[in-house]
Amino acid sequence: MEIDENIVTILGIAAGILILSGWVEQIIKGYKTKSLKDVSKYLMVFISGGSILWLIYGIIVFDVFIIGTNIAAIFLMTIVSFMKKRYEKVSKTI
Repeated sequence: MEIDENIVTILGIAAGILILSGWVEQIIKGYKTKSLKDVSKYLMVFISGGSILWLIYGIIVFDVFIIGTNIAAIFLMTIVSFMKKRYEKVSKTI
């Protein structure tokens, strides 16, 4: 069975958008509430590790969608991590 390359492209873009949308929403919510206490540190560690491994895999197989999505995911998770640390530090001083 032959797979249409356009469908694969659309599938890759849609997957990337869906995965990254959750992080964008978390950043917006955290910024508004100034709290990310409900975000598990283990979640961040495991997803970061998975994203790094997916990025390495994407580089090995030279898949632009996997590379781009995971670079963006690592960037967004880094933002969430810094926000979480910052807001936890602020709440401890209050």
